[in-house]
Amino acid sequence: MSILSEFKAFAVKGNVVDMAVGIIIGAAFGKIVSSFVGDIIMPPIGLLIGGVDFSDLAITLKAAEGDIPAVVLSYGKFIQTILDFLIVAFAIFMGVKAINRLKREEVVAEEPAGPTVEQELLGEIRDLLKNQQSKS
Repeated sequence: MSILSEFKAFAVKGNVVDMAVGIIIGAAFGKIVSSFVGDIIMPPIGLLIGGVDFSDLAITLKAAEGDIPAVVLSYGKFIQTILDFLIVAFAIFMGVKAINRLKREEVVAEEPAGPTVEQELLGEIRDLLKNQQSKS
Protein backbone atom coordinates (compact mmCIF):
# COMPACT_ATOMS: atom_id res chain seq x y z
CA MET A 1 0.00 0.00 0.00
CA SER A 2 1.47 3.34 -1.00
CA ILE A 3 1.94 6.22 1.37
CA LEU A 4 -0.69 8.31 -0.43
CA SER A 5 -3.33 5.58 -0.20
CA GLU A 6 -2.51 5.02 3.50
CA PHE A 7 -2.79 8.76 4.15
CA LYS A 8 -6.11 8.88 2.29
CA ALA A 9 -7.48 5.99 4.36
CA PHE A 10 -6.31 7.73 7.55
CA ALA A 11 -7.61 11.19 6.62
CA VAL A 12 -11.13 10.12 5.67
CA LYS A 13 -11.80 8.11 8.81
CA GLY A 14 -14.69 9.52 10.80
CA ASN A 15 -12.62 10.05 13.95
CA VAL A 16 -10.06 12.22 12.18
CA VAL A 17 -12.73 14.41 10.58
CA ASP A 18 -14.58 14.74 13.90
CA MET A 19 -11.35 15.68 15.65
CA ALA A 20 -10.55 18.32 13.03
CA VAL A 21 -13.99 19.87 13.40
CA GLY A 22 -13.58 19.85 17.19
CA ILE A 23 -10.20 21.58 16.96
CA ILE A 24 -11.55 24.29 14.65
CA ILE A 25 -14.57 24.94 16.84
CA GLY A 26 -12.35 24.84 19.94
CA ALA A 27 -10.04 27.49 18.49
CA ALA A 28 -12.99 29.75 17.71
CA PHE A 29 -14.48 29.12 21.15
CA GLY A 30 -11.10 29.96 22.71
CA LYS A 31 -11.31 33.46 21.26
CA ILE A 32 -14.78 33.90 22.74
CA VAL A 33 -13.58 32.73 26.15
CA SER A 34 -10.52 34.98 26.01
CA SER A 35 -12.71 37.97 25.22
CA PHE A 36 -15.18 37.02 27.95
CA VAL A 37 -12.45 36.73 30.55
CA GLY A 38 -10.46 39.77 29.40
CA ASP A 39 -13.37 42.11 28.76
CA ILE A 40 -16.07 40.95 31.19
CA ILE A 41 -14.53 39.06 34.11
CA MET A 42 -11.17 40.72 34.69
CA PRO A 43 -12.22 44.40 34.90
CA PRO A 44 -14.44 43.83 37.98
CA ILE A 45 -11.79 41.62 39.58
CA GLY A 46 -9.16 44.30 38.91
CA LEU A 47 -11.50 46.91 40.41
CA LEU A 48 -12.05 44.80 43.52
CA ILE A 49 -8.33 44.43 44.14
CA GLY A 50 -7.54 48.09 43.64
CA GLY A 51 -7.73 48.72 39.90
CA VAL A 52 -4.91 46.34 38.98
CA ASP A 53 -4.90 45.20 35.35
CA PHE A 54 -3.10 41.86 35.36
CA SER A 55 -2.00 42.05 31.74
CA ASP A 56 0.05 45.17 32.50
CA LEU A 57 1.97 43.59 35.37
CA ALA A 58 5.61 43.11 34.37
CA ILE A 59 9.18 43.41 35.57
CA THR A 60 11.66 45.20 33.33
CA LEU A 61 14.89 43.19 33.33
CA LYS A 62 16.76 45.50 30.97
CA ALA A 63 15.64 48.93 29.77
CA ALA A 64 15.34 49.71 26.08
CA GLU A 65 18.48 51.14 24.47
CA GLY A 66 18.11 52.79 21.09
CA ASP A 67 16.75 50.25 18.61
CA ILE A 68 16.98 47.35 21.10
CA PRO A 69 13.64 46.77 22.83
CA ALA A 70 13.38 46.35 26.60
CA VAL A 71 13.60 42.87 28.10
CA VAL A 72 10.41 42.45 30.09
CA LEU A 73 9.14 39.60 32.27
CA SER A 74 5.36 39.86 31.70
CA TYR A 75 4.05 37.83 34.61
CA GLY A 76 0.67 39.59 34.41
CA LYS A 77 -0.08 37.93 31.08
CA PHE A 78 0.78 34.60 32.68
CA ILE A 79 -1.64 35.28 35.55
CA GLN A 80 -4.29 36.22 32.99
CA THR A 81 -3.72 32.98 31.08
CA ILE A 82 -4.03 30.95 34.29
CA LEU A 83 -7.32 32.67 35.12
CA ASP A 84 -8.56 32.01 31.57
CA PHE A 85 -7.73 28.34 32.00
CA LEU A 86 -9.42 28.10 35.41
CA ILE A 87 -12.61 29.69 34.11
CA VAL A 88 -12.71 27.41 31.05
CA ALA A 89 -11.93 24.33 33.16
CA PHE A 90 -14.69 25.22 35.63
CA ALA A 91 -17.20 25.77 32.81
CA ILE A 92 -16.31 22.42 31.24
CA PHE A 93 -16.51 20.72 34.65
CA MET A 94 -20.01 22.12 35.22
CA GLY A 95 -21.10 20.98 31.73
CA VAL A 96 -19.75 17.46 32.21
CA LYS A 97 -21.32 17.31 35.67
CA ALA A 98 -24.73 18.24 34.23
CA ILE A 99 -24.40 15.65 31.45
CA ASN A 100 -23.38 12.95 33.95
CA ARG A 101 -26.37 13.81 36.14
CA LEU A 102 -28.71 13.38 33.15
CA LYS A 103 -27.10 10.05 32.24
CA ARG A 104 -27.35 8.82 35.84
CA GLU A 105 -31.10 9.64 35.93
CA GLU A 106 -31.64 7.66 32.72
CA VAL A 107 -29.78 4.63 34.07
CA VAL A 108 -31.73 4.62 37.34
CA ALA A 109 -35.04 4.72 35.44
CA GLU A 110 -34.06 1.78 33.19
CA GLU A 111 -32.84 -0.71 35.83
CA PRO A 112 -34.62 -4.09 35.57
CA ALA A 113 -36.49 -5.33 38.64
CA GLY A 114 -34.85 -8.77 38.49
CA PRO A 115 -35.44 -12.06 36.68
CA THR A 116 -38.98 -12.75 35.57
CA VAL A 117 -40.88 -15.90 36.54
CA GLU A 118 -40.23 -17.33 33.07
CA GLN A 119 -36.50 -16.74 33.43
CA GLU A 120 -36.47 -18.50 36.82
CA LEU A 121 -38.37 -21.50 35.40
CA LEU A 122 -35.99 -21.72 32.44
CA GLY A 123 -33.04 -21.67 34.87
CA GLU A 124 -34.56 -24.53 36.87
CA ILE A 125 -35.16 -26.54 33.69
CA ARG A 126 -31.54 -25.96 32.65
CA ASP A 127 -30.29 -27.15 36.04
CA LEU A 128 -32.49 -30.28 35.92
CA LEU A 129 -31.20 -31.12 32.43
CA LYS A 130 -27.60 -30.73 33.61
CA ASN A 131 -28.28 -33.07 36.57
CA GLN A 132 -29.83 -35.70 34.27
CA GLN A 133 -26.89 -35.55 31.86
CA SER A 134 -24.33 -35.88 34.65
CA LYS A 135 -26.13 -39.00 36.08
CA SER A 136 -26.08 -40.82 32.72
